[in-house]
Amino acid sequence: MRALVTGASSGIGRDMARYLSKLGYDLIIVAQREERLIELKEELKTNVQVISMDLSIKENCINLYKSIKNQEIDLLINNAGFGEFGTFNETDLEKEIKLINTNITAVHILTKLFLKDMKKVNKGRILNVASVAGFAPGPLMAAYYSSKAYVLRLSQAIYTELKKDKSNVHISVLCPGPIATEFNDVAGVKFTLKPLSSEYVAKYAIDKTLKNKPMIIPGLLNKMMIMLTKVAPSKLTARIVYRNQKKKR
Repeated sequence: MRALVTGASSGIGRDMARYLSKLGYDLIIVAQREERLIELKEELKTNVQVISMDLSIKENCINLYKSIKNQEIDLLINNAGFGEFGTFNETDLEKEIKLINTNITAVHILTKLFLKDMKKVNKGRILNVASVAGFAPGPLMAAYYSSKAYVLRLSQAIYTELKKDKSNVHISVLCPGPIATEFNDVAGVKFTLKPLSSEYVAKYAIDKTLKNKPMIIPGLLNKMMIMLTKVAPSKLTARIVYRNQKKKR
């Protein structure tokens, strides 16, 4: 068994790799920080291939696929991503473009390319990491919330296509809330709610993925938050999000 994990140098990507290795998976781990990947490789017991790469560059995503397409991937985890905090007119455009390319374009490209191969052999799994943010408007983190909505809806659409085809290929989408990782440092925010541990979310997500659960929401509070977004008017949801986001400054 072999899994490809992007964004594996820290957070839930790193902990997913650790848990998958315990389950016996050989790994291909991808991130920009090569030294972090090498450190992770040295602690794991299964075979690990390290690829240092910036997935915000379209050509890198395609080259990543081409470089490993002869290795059968049983599980693809699109985890690489980051956030940006601030009012839309003030946030840095170049950082937002990189966010869109990492959170959306890379997920789209890798999902499409590896899904084609999985459908040919009629097996395989894909786990795309979205967020509870994908269910709501996101004032003060507009680009991030929007990017996760794309990942969520893309994954749901592909799930239905696979079901209609009666395919043995499965796709899941992970929608966590706050997690104790480096995310808030990169985004420049502080969580107002107590975050779940990265180790818990990683194990929970993998276990549910291997059971072919289409939508994975760790934590009761996160499930309740998503239920609220489904019944509350979007204007009210946006105001609530805005008020909560302001507390993160």
